[in-house]
Order: sequence, then structure tokens, then C-alpha cells
Amino acid sequence: MAKAVKKHFKKAGLPPGTLVHVGERKAEAARITVIDYDEQNFEEKQVSSVEECFPFKTTPTVTWINIDGIHDVDIIEKLGRQFELHALILEDILNTGQRPKYEDLEKYIFIVLKMLSYDDEKQALQTEQVSLIVGANFVISFQESIGDVFEEVRDRLRNAKGRIRKMASDYLAYALMDAVVDNYFVILERLGESIETMEEELVAEPTEKTLQQIHLHKRTMIFLRKSVWPLRELINGLQKSESPLIQESTGVYLRDVYDHTIQIIDTIESFRDMVSGMLDIYLSSISNRMNAVMKVLTIIATIFIPMTFVAGIYGMNFKYMPELEMWWAYPVVWLIMVIIAVCMLIYFRRKRWL
Repeated sequence: MAKAVKKHFKKAGLPPGTLVHVGERKAEAARITVIDYDEQNFEEKQVSSVEECFPFKTTPTVTWINIDGIHDVDIIEKLGRQFELHALILEDILNTGQRPKYEDLEKYIFIVLKMLSYDDEKQALQTEQVSLIVGANFVISFQESIGDVFEEVRDRLRNAKGRIRKMASDYLAYALMDAVVDNYFVILERLGESIETMEEELVAEPTEKTLQQIHLHKRTMIFLRKSVWPLRELINGLQKSESPLIQESTGVYLRDVYDHTIQIIDTIESFRDMVSGMLDIYLSSISNRMNAVMKVLTIIATIFIPMTFVAGIYGMNFKYMPELEMWWAYPVVWLIMVIIAVCMLIYFRRKRWL
């Protein structure tokens, strides 16, 4: 939390609309790719300067402009000026701490999503902010780094699979959002496997490492909930939007994404309950283990109490103790102590304390 707050220090005191990148720099250099298409034609290329994207603003075809690396403020500023993007929208694009949301600004729609990936080595979630500008005939996507979950969308565009090449820019925006949401299922599947493994370890032999993993998964569930809950509001708002940029035919597909979002939220809540229950199980397991140890120590102490009493009597320094002069006194005392111990063990056994 403290790290997240520190990211905003550089923005303190600046006027609204000031373009400052807030967040980690996840790409060495910004990369700009352009996909322009209609039902019959398709063109994909990587451009060396942002100015090469400007002619696509007025083309009759649908254009997808993707920016990998938002740390280059100059590129964002030039693109925003050419496509008439509001300064506050550009500010939100550069601020990677945004929550998922959408804003309808008549000429275009602004959408913010959280794209997640799972690091198998660190067993941790990696997050990246994706911003979308949806216009009448274009979609501009802004990502923090190279690499995303949109390759399936690109493949459908290249090979004219499905109806994506026949539809407008709003359908392309839906396809990108659907790819992000579908990737949440992959993340949840991996987290489910990890939780299942942790549950088996918890039942078998919990350790301090198990407790650390429980707290890690608890934080992960909180982070997932913060990323997905606003997404439900976002998609519901797009469904109900009266913007001419969202066609009625696309609303059916948005409802499908909304259903997927609800399913993801239910799964996250189930995982949260499981992880919270694991913490209780861990504490109960540690308590039971300590009780078992105390039980053994108590039984041992109880057995030795009468034996200590007998030994204490014959350890007293009285001159006239008749048993001290008898040759059989020592083995008899040992025999008495052994009989006491055996009798107590038999008693504990019958009481099922052992």
C-alpha cells in the first residue's frame, strides 16, 4: 500500500491534465503497431513514429492502434492531440493506478481494464493496466509493456475468423475486453490448483511457510476482487449506454462478458472463503499439536509424581528408618515405583488418554 502511495508523489501539486507517467517503466522503448481492416482487406504493420498513425483517423476501415509502453509521454500527447482526446483522459492513461472504469465522451469511449498474468516461479500475480479509446472507426489500446492476451484476437483478424472483420470498432473493443476477462479464468484455475496443494499441505503437516502462503493468497484474493468488481460496473454501463458508438448487435456479446464477470466474482468469493477457512484450520492445527505435546508431558509428569513421592520419603535424613537396614528394601522400593507407573499407564489407557 505504501508503495502504491509513493507512486503519486510526483503528481502532487500539479494542475489537472498534466501529463506525467505514474507507475513502473515496463518497456525499454515504446512500440506502435497498427492493424487496419475491413471485410475484404487486412493490413498489419509496426510503425516507427506516431505520425504514421494519423491518416487512419478518417479512413472508412476499422483501425486498431496499439501502444506498448506508455512511459513515453510525447507519443501519448501527440496521439491525443491528433485524435482530440481530453487532457484528463490522457492523464488517466499515464496513471497506472486507475481502477477499471469507462467514460462516454460522445466522440469516443474511454475504458480502463486490468490485464493479469501469473508468474509460476514467484507464484504471484502480475498486473498491467490496459486503456482503450473506442471511436467510430478506430480503437486505440495503451499497454504498459510488450506482451498481452490479445494474440487470439489478432489471429482472428489475420485469418478472418468469425465475424470480427465484418463488424465495427465497438465489436473489436468487445473482443479485447473478452480476451482480458477470459484470461481471468486461466488465472483462477492456477490459483485454484495452488490453493488445493496448500490445503493438502495444511491437513498433512502445516509449517510457517504454509502460513506465509495463506497470507499471500489472501492478499491475492483481495487484489483480484479490487480488479474484477469494478469491471462488472464497467460492462453493465456499456450495456446500458445510449452512445451511438455501441451498436445494438454488440450488446448481446457484452451481456455474455457480463455473465463471465459474475462467474469470476463468484469464484473469487469462494476462494476468499476457502483461504479464510484455511487460516482458521492452520491455527486450530497448531493449537491441537501444542495440546498433544502438553498432553504427553502432563502424562509423564503425572506418572512421576507418586514415584517422586516415594523417592522423597526415602531420601529423608532420619536415623531410625527400619527399611534402611533391610537388604531387600532397595529392590522393593523400585518394584513399588514400577507397579505405580504400570497401574497409571493401564488406567490412562482405559480412559483413552493415550
